[in-house]
Amino acid sequence: MIDSNFENYGISDEIKRALGVLKYETPTEVQREVIPGAMESQDLVVKSQTGSGKTAAFGIPICEMMEWEEKKPQALILTPTRELAVQVRDDITNIGRFKRIKAMAVYGKEPFAKQKEELKQKTHVVVGTPGRVMDHIERETLDLSQIKYLIIDEADEMLNMGFINEVEAIIKELPTDRITMVFSATLPDDVEKLCHKYMVDPTHIEIADTGVTTGTIEHRVIEVKDDEKISLLKDVTVVENPDSCIIFCRTKEHVDTVYTELKKADYACEKLHGGLEQEDRFAVMDGFKMGNFRYLVATDVAARGIDIDNVTIVINYDVPMEKESYVHRTGRTGRAGNKGRAITFATPHEGKFLKAVERYIGFEIPAMEAPTRQEVAGGRAAFEEKSSGRRIVKNNKTARINKDITKLHFSGGKKKKIRAVDFVGTIAKIPGVSADDIGIITIQDNFSYVDILNGKGSLVIQAMEKTPVKGKKLKVSKAIK
Repeated sequence: MIDSNFENYGISDEIKRALGVLKYETPTEVQREVIPGAMESQDLVVKSQTGSGKTAAFGIPICEMMEWEEKKPQALILTPTRELAVQVRDDITNIGRFKRIKAMAVYGKEPFAKQKEELKQKTHVVVGTPGRVMDHIERETLDLSQIKYLIIDEADEMLNMGFINEVEAIIKELPTDRITMVFSATLPDDVEKLCHKYMVDPTHIEIADTGVTTGTIEHRVIEVKDDEKISLLKDVTVVENPDSCIIFCRTKEHVDTVYTELKKADYACEKLHGGLEQEDRFAVMDGFKMGNFRYLVATDVAARGIDIDNVTIVINYDVPMEKESYVHRTGRTGRAGNKGRAITFATPHEGKFLKAVERYIGFEIPAMEAPTRQEVAGGRAAFEEKSSGRRIVKNNKTARINKDITKLHFSGGKKKKIRAVDFVGTIAKIPGVSADDIGIITIQDNFSYVDILNGKGSLVIQAMEKTPVKGKKLKVSKAIK
C-alpha cells in the first residue's frame, strides 16, 4: 500500500493538523508499511534503521488509538537509553498535541518521587528505560491494567545493554490481550526468540537498510596516524565548514581530549558521554538542538536519541568497535531528506574494525585524501566567519508545535478538589475560546498547569484573572517551565 500522504490512513483531524505543523508531509517507507498494520491492531516486528522515521510510524497510530478519557496508561514504550526515552516522549507529545495526549518519560537518575507524582495524573503513554519501569512496577506506582499497546524500541540495543531479562519481566506483568510492536535495526536470534515467545502471529516488516546506502549520506574514510588525528580533525572541519557536526569517539577519555583541544582552538562545542550527570546530558542535547553550539563531541551514548534534522556531517574520530554503531552514528546525518556526509578517521591498527563495518553495511567505504595545506588556507576565512555566527536551526519540531501554545499556572489543585473538567468547563465559556483551544491539563496538589492552544493564551489569562474555577478564586500566570 503506497500512500503519498497521511490523508489515507483514516487518522483524525487533530493528528493531521499536528503532522502539518511538524512538516511530516509524505510518509517514509517505514511509516507506509507500519501505520496501516498498527491501525488494524496487528502485532508487528519491524527491522528498520535509525533515522527512518520509525518513532512517527508507531507514534501516529498510538496517538490515534488512545482513549482520551481513560486515566490509566494505555501504551508502554520501552527504550534502551534515557536520551531516547525523552526524545520519544517529545515526539509522542508533539504528534498528540491537539488531541491532548499526555506522554511521560520514566528513567533512572531522576527522582523517583517526582515520577511517582506525575504517574498519579491522567497519563496516556509511558515511555521508559527497562530498569526504571521495573522499579515502578515493583513499587506499584505504575498501573498496567489498561495497557493495550507495548512498543519495544531499539530491541537490539536493549540486548547489547543486557536489558533482555528486565524486558521479559515487564512483559509478564502486562495484560495478555495487548498489541505488541518490536522495532530493531538488526534482528539477532535473542530478539527473534523474544518476539515468538510473546507475540501473536506477528507481521514481519523489513525496510531495506537505506540509512547506510542511500544517496542521502556520502561515506568517506581517511587513513591517519594516531598522533595526527587532532590536527586532521581541525583541517577537515575548516574545509567542510559544517553548519552542524557530531564528532564520535570510542571512549569518554577521547571525548574529553578532543573537546579540550577544540575549546582551546575557540570552537563552539560541547561534549556528551556517560560520565556526565543526566541533567547535564539533557542540557547539552537541548543546547545542540537549539543551535547554541555547532560541534558536539560524543561517545555512542549520543548515537541514539538525537533527532536533529540538519546535522550536516558526522565525523568518526575513532572507528567504532561494534559494526552496528557505525549505522547508528552515521544515521544522525542525512535525516528528513537532507544530504549528509560521514567521514571516518582510520589508523592502521583499526583496519579490522573498518573491514567488519564494511562487511556489515555491504559496501567498501571510499578513501579520501586528507585536506591539503592550500585547501585549509583557502577555507579559513569562510570557516572563521561562520564560527562567529550562531548556528541556524531550521527545524526544531517542538518549538514549531509549541509556538501558539501558552502554558498557564493556576494556584490551586487537588487539595481544593479541582478537576480537569472544572478548568475545561470554565475556560470554554470565555468568549472566543472553545474546548478545542484547551490542551494538556496537569493537576498537582496545590497548583495546576493548563496548556492553551491556538495563540489564545493571553485572552484566557485576561479572562481568568476575574473568573473563579469551581467557585474558587485562583491566581493565574504564564508558567515558567
